[in-house]
Amino acid sequence: MSPPAVPLRAKPLWRCPRCARLFANRNQTHACGRHELLALFAGRDPAIFELFQSLEKLVRRCGPVTVLPEKTRIAFQARVSFLAVSPRQMHLIGHFVFARRVPNPRFQKIDTISPRNVVHHFCLERPDELDEEFQGWIREAYAVGRQEPGS
Repeated sequence: MSPPAVPLRAKPLWRCPRCARLFANRNQTHACGRHELLALFAGRDPAIFELFQSLEKLVRRCGPVTVLPEKTRIAFQARVSFLAVSPRQMHLIGHFVFARRVPNPRFQKIDTISPRNVVHHFCLERPDELDEEFQGWIREAYAVGRQEPGS
C-alpha cells in the first residue's frame, strides 16, 4: 500500500538554519538542538525502549516518517508532528494530534488547540495496548501529520 499523497498545493517545508529540522510553517517556534534517541531511555527499564520500538514499527507502516528525538520527548513527523512520546521509568506518556475530538477512556486528557488540532494524551505500559484501536489512532494522526484533505 503506497502512502497517501500530500495535497498538490502543499507549500515546501521550511528548514531551520540552525538545527536543519523541517517545518510546514516558516520560522516555526521550536527548541533547536540535536538529541540522541538512546539517551532518552538511559536509566529506564529496557522494556520501555522495546515498547517504543514496537510503537515506531506501527507508525512506519503508515508511510514516510521522521523520528525526532528532542530534549524530553520523541516526536513523529510527516509534514507536521502528529504523535509524540516521552519515556518514563516504567511507561511511555504521549499524545496524538487529531483533527477531531475522540472521546475514549484510554485518553487521559484532550486539549483543543485549534478547530483542526485536538491533542489526545495517553499512557502506554504494555505492548498489548498497541492493539487495533491504537493502530487506528496512529493512522488517523498520521493523516493529520501529512496534512491530508479531510484530516
